[in-house]
Amino acid sequence: MSLLTSLSKLLFLPVLCLFLTSTPVTAQNLWGKVVSIADGDTVTILDSDKRQHKIRLYGIDTPEKGQAFGKAAKKYTSRLVARKNVQVISYDTDRYGRTVGVVLVDGKNVNQNLIGAGLAWQYRKYCKASFCDDWLQLEKKAKTSKVGLWTEANPVQPWEWRKVARNSSYSKSVNGIYAPTAGNYHGNIKSHVFHSPRCRHYNCKNCTKVFNSRENAVTAGYRPCGQCKP
Repeated sequence: MSLLTSLSKLLFLPVLCLFLTSTPVTAQNLWGKVVSIADGDTVTILDSDKRQHKIRLYGIDTPEKGQAFGKAAKKYTSRLVARKNVQVISYDTDRYGRTVGVVLVDGKNVNQNLIGAGLAWQYRKYCKASFCDDWLQLEKKAKTSKVGLWTEANPVQPWEWRKVARNSSYSKSVNGIYAPTAGNYHGNIKSHVFHSPRCRHYNCKNCTKVFNSRENAVTAGYRPCGQCKP
């Protein structure tokens, strides 16, 4: 081995080590075909090895099934990705074992598009990537334009809705959707009318807003049902 070759190797090794230690860790990529859509922000893909991966869309939160626009969010996601090949840029794995990532299809960013369509919030607690500020601005634009869920006067953020469910203000109904339990006033998120526990409309389809007093319901902009008993 020549002296020149030996010197070249010695010079190359430190450069290689520097590259390996200074290169940032990038998000991992997955590719697969979308085989099911659980809701607006959760899909399942099948990769080329026939393995399924459940994907939770990173940085956003869509309305739950029992909320207004929950079905609309799922329908929108289905229209974009159902039976299509997608790329998933993975950022994390959640406590349920789901891959948390950004889904790309046909040149579209599904996560971002849901926010722009007014069918998702930027998920304040978990959206930490550099583009999250842009997504928040996109949410504000959707709100100003009153598109999607922003046509509602006071849409409930899904993480707050789930908190109520965990605190037993909601009970699971036969069809698996959370419905308010007795003991509170229930507000119809479509009509903005609230009902007492003794009203026959108490558990109506859209009565998913819960108030612990009449005063709170009125303050939130809801009006009492004319058929309700006090």
